[in-house]
Amino acid sequence: MSTTDWANKDYYKVLGVSKDAKPEEIKKAFRKLARENHPDSHPGDKAAEARFKEASEANDVLSDPKKRKEYDQQRSLFGGGGGFKFPGGGGQNVRVDDLFRNATNGDGLGDLFGNLFGSTGGRRTTTRAARRGADVEGEVTVDFTDAIAGVTVPMRTVSEAACQACRGTGAKAGTMPRVCPTCEGSGMHTTNSGGVFQMSEPCPDCKGRGMIVDDPCPICHGSGRAKSTHTMQVRIPAGVEDGQRIRIKSKGSPGENGGPAGDLYVVVHVRPHKLFGREGHNLTVKVPVTFSEAALGARIGVPLLQGGTVTLKIPAGTPDGRTFRVRGKGAPRHDGTRGDLLATIAVTVPTSLDADAQAALKEFAARANQPDPRPWDSPHSGSVS
Repeated sequence: MSTTDWANKDYYKVLGVSKDAKPEEIKKAFRKLARENHPDSHPGDKAAEARFKEASEANDVLSDPKKRKEYDQQRSLFGGGGGFKFPGGGGQNVRVDDLFRNATNGDGLGDLFGNLFGSTGGRRTTTRAARRGADVEGEVTVDFTDAIAGVTVPMRTVSEAACQACRGTGAKAGTMPRVCPTCEGSGMHTTNSGGVFQMSEPCPDCKGRGMIVDDPCPICHGSGRAKSTHTMQVRIPAGVEDGQRIRIKSKGSPGENGGPAGDLYVVVHVRPHKLFGREGHNLTVKVPVTFSEAALGARIGVPLLQGGTVTLKIPAGTPDGRTFRVRGKGAPRHDGTRGDLLATIAVTVPTSLDADAQAALKEFAARANQPDPRPWDSPHSGSVS
């Protein structure tokens, strides 16, 4: 449990007991709340579940003498609103979150108190803070089949790295930067805000670097960083979609002072396929059939993206535009399963017929005696010329 959480929560109020309540009173109060709000007694009641969890948390702290003592000390120091109470009782509060953000570099409460009270119990550090490298973004274009199957492609990236001319020092060749006299190389500057209260912020003279460059490098202009271009092999996972953004951890710009590298974000563009389309994890394909195949029924071959065909049986009287599903022949999912292939029937119409074919088709129309598919047509309908 963090200091901020303890400072913002009144566990005595949660259990409905006084601050000097005996252990047996705390135990009795918790049991009562637990019975009234137990999830088994209130299935689906999120409010009761939240009250039960809050009561359990309060009981965990207040029923343990060591935790309760620490909790009472933190509440006394930071108050009920998360604000730090100044020695001397001036009544002014400072948010705990602000203290941690400005007075520490993530090193814990000891450093916070060191900044608050100077040398009393704290320590001064001159270690330059590690900095994470910047994220890098790039784009690649792959074929449709490679996007489905997965592929490794070369990718050229431009990122910031230590300047080769000055080896990251920022100083001109033959010179060296000097330790910043203001922050003594720590990169942080301490300012007084009244009384014993102090706050740390990036040093205004060295901009947080801890070093001063008197004669800057002409290549990086004293920053110690320069553009670096290199080519790497990037693995595009199977099933990637057009426009998808892939994160590759620690392949971005190198960090500073031992900090971790940033990440590489790759935006994938997929070239369209001449036969296949895509709807999520399903592939789509149009399958042309003749009028007689659609009317009489047939067994036809449907192409697969991986190559070859699968036989599809279409029943007699299949209309144009009907879609059939071929299971497991689509794009791969993250769990190892695959989507489906959606085959849509497209009935083709002959563009020219000889006299015999025309006569046969007219005889078919007469024999089929189909009802008019356009109910709005009638002998009395008007005509448009």
